[in-house]
Amino acid sequence: MATARVLDGLTKTNLREQALASLRTAITSGQLAPETQMVETELSEQLQISRGTLREAMRQLQQEGLLVAAPRGRLYVRRLGSKEIVDIFAVRASLEGLAASMLAEQDDRSAVVDQLRGLLQAMAHAADNMDLEGRIESDLAFHRSMCALTGNETLLHTWQGLEGSIRMSIMFAGTERAVGNMDVSRHDEIVDAITSGDSDRARLAVLDHMRWASTNLIGGQ
Repeated sequence: MATARVLDGLTKTNLREQALASLRTAITSGQLAPETQMVETELSEQLQISRGTLREAMRQLQQEGLLVAAPRGRLYVRRLGSKEIVDIFAVRASLEGLAASMLAEQDDRSAVVDQLRGLLQAMAHAADNMDLEGRIESDLAFHRSMCALTGNETLLHTWQGLEGSIRMSIMFAGTERAVGNMDVSRHDEIVDAITSGDSDRARLAVLDHMRWASTNLIGGQ
């Protein structure tokens, strides 16, 4: 499959990071579809970077799980199957359920709740502006921040190790279902549960959220 011409040229500063961000966004948003071959000549021309810099960015994307290797060193956009989606969301539910319960147990949760509600506002703003990339990144920021706010670095590091797979799962069943999973009101239920101080309620809110999201994506196939 030929690489779609969806990537903008880059400025000369910090080229590797810009290439990485541009490619990651193109993959996450579905602009570069699953099983698309990453053709170096085309991509380096579109991004206006050297092939060496491009290879460094693609190596990072492979480590993140967004690209997979094929014979002769070819790289392709990863395609997830239904079982992988179920597995990803099961692990997310465990990690983020733990995070939510830990946050609910904090004696002073006001600062944490304020930060999470601020992230929900960013999600709502992106939705109002019909900004798909903004919706994706603000959704990820919310879930990542839940883990970060626990102060448990192992929890956060484990979640970040799954982030590539999480990104790949977003557009698994198309834009409409992806947007459904980023509904602000459903995330607000998690924050309400954390605010209540009931750790079991907070954990179950995350489990319900992940179960619904996984079923929503699988149902689109």
